[in-house]
Amino acid sequence: MNHDAPLLDDGCEVERYELREAVPYRFQPNRRQVVQLLGAGLVIAATARVASTQPPRGGRGGGGRPERFSERFHIGRDGIVTVMTSKVEVGQGSRTQLTQAAAEELRLPVEQIRLVMADTAVCPNDGGTAGSQTTPSTVPRVRSAAAAARELLVGLAAAKLKLERARVTLDHGTFVTELDGPQLTLAQLASDDELIAQLTREPEHQGGTSVTAVAQWEVLGTEMAKVTGKEVVTGAAVFPSDVTRPGMIYVKVLRPPSFAATLQAIDLTPAQALDGVHVVRDGNFVGCTAKSSWQAAKAVDALAATAKWDAPPQPSGESLFALLKSTANTAGGGRSGSRENRWGDSTAAVAQSNKVINTSYTVAYIQHAPMEPRAAVAEWSEGKLTVWTGTQQPSRVREQLAEAFRLRSDQVRVIVPDTGGGFGGKHTGEAALEAARLAQAAGRPVSLRWTREEEFAWAYFRPAGLIEVQAGLDAAGRLHLWDFTNYNSGGSALESPYRSANGRTRFVTSTAPLRQGSYRALASTANTFARESAMDELAALANVNPLEFRLAHLPDGRLKDVLVDAARRFNWREAHSRQQPGRGVGLACGTEKASFVATCAEVEVIENRIRVLSVCTTFECGAVQNPLNLRSQIDGSLVMGLGGALFEAIEFQDGKVKNGRFSQYRVPRMEDLPELDTAVLDRRDLPSVGAGETPIIAIAPAIANAVAHATGTRLRSLPLRFPCERG
Repeated sequence: MNHDAPLLDDGCEVERYELREAVPYRFQPNRRQVVQLLGAGLVIAATARVASTQPPRGGRGGGGRPERFSERFHIGRDGIVTVMTSKVEVGQGSRTQLTQAAAEELRLPVEQIRLVMADTAVCPNDGGTAGSQTTPSTVPRVRSAAAAARELLVGLAAAKLKLERARVTLDHGTFVTELDGPQLTLAQLASDDELIAQLTREPEHQGGTSVTAVAQWEVLGTEMAKVTGKEVVTGAAVFPSDVTRPGMIYVKVLRPPSFAATLQAIDLTPAQALDGVHVVRDGNFVGCTAKSSWQAAKAVDALAATAKWDAPPQPSGESLFALLKSTANTAGGGRSGSRENRWGDSTAAVAQSNKVINTSYTVAYIQHAPMEPRAAVAEWSEGKLTVWTGTQQPSRVREQLAEAFRLRSDQVRVIVPDTGGGFGGKHTGEAALEAARLAQAAGRPVSLRWTREEEFAWAYFRPAGLIEVQAGLDAAGRLHLWDFTNYNSGGSALESPYRSANGRTRFVTSTAPLRQGSYRALASTANTFARESAMDELAALANVNPLEFRLAHLPDGRLKDVLVDAARRFNWREAHSRQQPGRGVGLACGTEKASFVATCAEVEVIENRIRVLSVCTTFECGAVQNPLNLRSQIDGSLVMGLGGALFEAIEFQDGKVKNGRFSQYRVPRMEDLPELDTAVLDRRDLPSVGAGETPIIAIAPAIANAVAHATGTRLRSLPLRFPCERG
C-alpha cells in the first residue's frame, strides 16, 4: 500500500434508477436540464433564508444564506415532490428520515415525497454523511426549506383561487379552504403553465417561516419503516455493485504483495495475450479490462507472476503498541487533533492520593467489514466523467477525481446509489479513481468491484490505540486524580464526565503502521473502554459498588439519567450482589455526539470463553424522529460493538494482513447474539441529535467489567481475550 497516495472521499446515493436511466447521458446539467431530468412540473425559482443550522464541512453553510427552492425541490405534475440532498443512505435510515422531515413541513403524505440523494450534478451540497450530522444539521435545513416552500405555495394557491391567504392551508397535498369551498391540489398547481412562468420571476422570499413544533409533529416522531424496504428484501434495490451501463466491461487492479511496495518491473505480455484483455500501466498502477470480471482476474494473475516489487520492511502486529508509544509525538504536532487539557495540580495529587491505579488499555486495528465491498462504475463522454460509487463524501470524491484527471469540477459527476454499509469506512474513493483511469484507457464504461480480500487489505482501518490511565482516590474514597493519555486512536470522548479535582487528558499522535481512518464513533469506543474499565478498578479500590461509585462522581443531568434508567431496568443491585460461578455483570456509560448511553451486560465465562448472555441499554438523543429506526440503530451498534469487544482484530506481519477474509476474521454471528433489551428516553424538550454512533461505545467496557466480576481477572485489551488465547 502506498501510504502517500491521495485518498478519495465518498458520498451519497441517488433515488433508485428510474431517474438515472431516464436521463440522456450528459453531465452537470444546467437548470433547464434539471427540469428535463426530473420531469415536467414545477421548479420553484424563488429563494428563501432557511434556518441557520450547524454548517456541514464543505457544504452549504448555515448563517441564513439564501437558498433557492429549485436547489432543493421539484414538484411534478403528478403532485410528487422530489427533495434533493447530498446525504447518502448506507443503511442508517437517512432516506426515510429526510422523507419524513420533508413530508412533515410540506403537509404531504410520505408517498408524495421522493428523494434524490448524492448526485453532485443536481443535489445541493449538504456535506458528507459523517459524524452523525444528518439529524442535527441536514434535517433542520430540509425542514426549514420545506416550511418556507409550503408558505410560498399556499400564497400562490390563494392567488389562484382568488382567496385571502389566511383562508388557505395545505393539507395532505390539497390546498384546503372552508367547508365546501374551492380546493386545489398540488398536482393542479404544478400543472399551471402560467403559474410556472410567474415563478421563474418570483423575487427572493425573506419570510422567517417557523418549522412545526415537536408537540405538533404528525409524521416526524412516528414509527416509519424503511421507504425502500420492499426493494431491499425483494432484491430490486440497486447498489453500486449492481450498476450497469451500455457497452460496459469489467476491470481488476494488480495489488502489491505488501504495504508500501513499489513496482520495479513487470512483463505485460502474458496478460495482453489473453483474449479480449487490455492492460493499463500508469506508474505503480496496473489494471486490466476484459469482457468479464473472471477474465480480468485471470489477467491480473498473469501479471502478478511477472511483477517484481521493492517491498521495504514493515512492522508486525506483535510490536504494535510498543511502536505507538515509541513513535508518540508528545510535542503536539503530527496528525491534526492532538491536544491536551489540564486542571488542578496533577503532580501534587499523585502524592496526596490515598490509593492509585497506574495501568494501560489497548484496542486493536479492526476493519469496517461492510456487507458490500467498494465498487465503482466509471464512464467518460465528451471529455466529461461520471462515476457511480459507494461513498459517504460525494463532493470530495468529485474534487479528487477532478484533480487526478486535471478536470474542472463541473466536468465530473459523482452519483451514489444506496450503499451496502459504510460505518465511516467509505470516506475515500479509491475504487472511483481506479475505475475512472481504466475507463479512460478503454474508452468504454467499466465496472470495478473489490473483493473481500481487497477490502480487508487496502481499505483503511479503525485506528489501534494505547491508553494510559493514572488515577487516584483521596482518603474518603473519592476520585482525586485523573490522568488519561490516548496514543494514536483519537480524541473523541477523551474528556471524562466524572468529577475530579486534578487531572490531565491528552491525545497524542503516533506513527501508524497501518492505514487508518474514520470508524463508527471514532475513538470514543477506545476512550470509553479505558475510562469505564478504570472506573470499575477504582470502585474496587474504594470498596464501593460500581454503580454507586459512578453516581457519586457524575453531576445531575442526561448521562446520569440514562445510567440510572439502565441500572433500574437491569435490576443492577440484585444482579451484582448475586454470586454465581463463572457469571458476572458489568455496566458502563458515556456520551459522544451530544447523545448519551448506558449499558449493563451479563456474561458467562467457561474455560476462558466469554459468552454474553444479556445486554440492557438506555439511550437518549433528544427528540426522537423515528422510534423504529432509532431502535434499529441502537441494536445494530450493540451488535457491531460486540464484535470489537470479543472477536475483531486485524493480524498483520511484514506488511501483510494475515486474516483478510471472513473465514479468518471473526464478526458476530447469530449464535453470539445476547438478549437485547433497549430503551430510549424521548426528550422532546431537547433538539434531536444523531444516533448512529454513540450506542456502540459502552458495550465493550460493560462486558469487560462483567468478565472481571465473573472471574476476578481484569482484561485490558480489545478484543477481550484471556492470556492462553493469545498464544
